[in-house]
Amino acid sequence: MAARPRARIACTAAALVLALGAVSCSSDSSDGGAAGTTAGTTGTTNPAMNEPTDAFYQAPNPLPDGKPGDVIRSEPLDGAPAGSQAWRVLYLSTGFDGSPTAVSGVVIAPNGTTSGSTPGSAPAGTTPASGRPILAWAHPTTGVVDDCAPSMLSEVFALIPGLQEFLDAGYVVAATDYEGLGTEGVHPYLIGESEGRSVLDSARAAQRLADTGAGDELLLWGHSQGGQASLFAGQMAPSYAPELQLKATAAAAPAGELAKLLSLDSSTAEGVVLGSYAVNAYTDLYSEQYPDIAEDQVVTAEGLPAIPELVKLCDLTQSSQMQTIAEPLAGKFFVGDPGSVAPWSTLLGENSPGGEKITSPVLITQGTADTIVIPSTTAGLVQTFCANGTDVAEKTYDGITHEMIGYESAGDVATWMGQIMAGDTPTITSTCA
Repeated sequence: MAARPRARIACTAAALVLALGAVSCSSDSSDGGAAGTTAGTTGTTNPAMNEPTDAFYQAPNPLPDGKPGDVIRSEPLDGAPAGSQAWRVLYLSTGFDGSPTAVSGVVIAPNGTTSGSTPGSAPAGTTPASGRPILAWAHPTTGVVDDCAPSMLSEVFALIPGLQEFLDAGYVVAATDYEGLGTEGVHPYLIGESEGRSVLDSARAAQRLADTGAGDELLLWGHSQGGQASLFAGQMAPSYAPELQLKATAAAAPAGELAKLLSLDSSTAEGVVLGSYAVNAYTDLYSEQYPDIAEDQVVTAEGLPAIPELVKLCDLTQSSQMQTIAEPLAGKFFVGDPGSVAPWSTLLGENSPGGEKITSPVLITQGTADTIVIPSTTAGLVQTFCANGTDVAEKTYDGITHEMIGYESAGDVATWMGQIMAGDTPTITSTCA
């Protein structure tokens, strides 16, 4: 079991859930996060569209020529764990609409002084001739406006479960913010292909960043929203990033069966926040493909005014404000089951992982006390992957909540990945019959 971070960071991490953190953290602030100003694409009034306020995140216009994963700019980042070095990066990726876009994130690499056990390294801690494996981390929900990007937070390293174990194993860790978080544009929240591209291109950026020693071997790890992202990245890797050698994919309490999750969470404040983020993104980004898509197809008249208020807030710094808005709407936000309404049923299905086989081993971890990603939906997702031929193992953790499953299972994930990288049979075996 992974070591727990110090108390303040544990409280912060607990707010990094698929929707609203159910704890009260002392770092809560009434003025933290984005102001929600409208900017970017001409004519947009989306409350989640705001200009980056930090010059680092402001992409050149026009974007430089290049390939997905090319680094636009980077800067050293202080506070990396002992024996490692870190950079904030801005890199090219492929946006929701298929055009080039800029995405931000963080890369952390062993600097040679760590006692890493990179497969093939001799002595331990040195960079093997083939390069260090890359672990691409996909974060859980932090919000949907730019100031919610994890790379902007001083706690960014503590918010990556298992980071020390992965660095000790000699992996280079790439942690994307996702499209539209930190950088200009609407964040495609719970839209699998956009998230998957951001994750895979963060690994490419780690390769192309000087001094990381990164090679071609890839490991994927994510929690909640990031679990969905890591699973989509695993599905997409052979076609989108065929030069990367995907070795294993792990997901903690992934946002899997989206229609069921929205329905099961509809009576909770968490469901109101999750729904606001998703409905706002889907309505905006899918409007060209589905001109008739509208928020009021799935959201009540009482719930509609809450959407622009909630999408401006960040989970980490403004959870109390979010609770004040969301709690009175619990059970009153959605019009029935959003998964039964067109085109929402189609879109939620398309953005649920499991539609394609992942060609390398998969581990999914789930807490039995999770009230956000309901355990039955994870069990259903595992069976979907089993049915499409994916080699997937599920491990459950008694009494563990959604907020802490990433930390509680990170040690097991690191061990499982290490066994695969060493060519050994994993001790956590396949769930598929």
